Amino acid sequence: MKLQPQLALMFNGNCEEAFRHYERCLGGTITFMLTWADAPSTYAPVPPDWESKIYHATLALGDSAISGADVPPDRYTPPAGFSVTLQMDDPSAADRVFAGLAEGGTIKAFLQETFWAARFGAVVDRFGIEWAVNVDGEPQSGVGGSA
Repeated sequence: MKLQPQLALMFNGNCEEAFRHYERCLGGTITFMLTWADAPSTYAPVPPDWESKIYHATLALGDSAISGADVPPDRYTPPAGFSVTLQMDDPSAADRVFAGLAEGGTIKAFLQETFWAARFGAVVDRFGIEWAVNVDGEPQSGVGGSA
């Protein structure tokens, strides 16, 4: 048996914009995107102005994937109580990814060396999703180390 949790991000009408941004920023590939108009109408009817919104999207990131959808306004609640953590090995790639996620968002912790890692930072992106970027490796300056 293999447990493989599925990460599904819910949006309030801007899933396609978010996933196109994540595709560029994270270097992933959108492998599936279906609108509400193209989904089986008997499953979950939506108002006509919602038909061009995303019913389901998948973004492949290496061996992992993120799913997303636009939740109709009467069922949408803003994301809370979690963050998506990106575990990275390359500090320059982490800098690029963090900067992309921070565009139009709110930085909660600047990407910097910590006592547990070469770099760590946290941001709530412009779509309301909280991300943490963690770069494996020993801190270079001995932050938090013993004397």
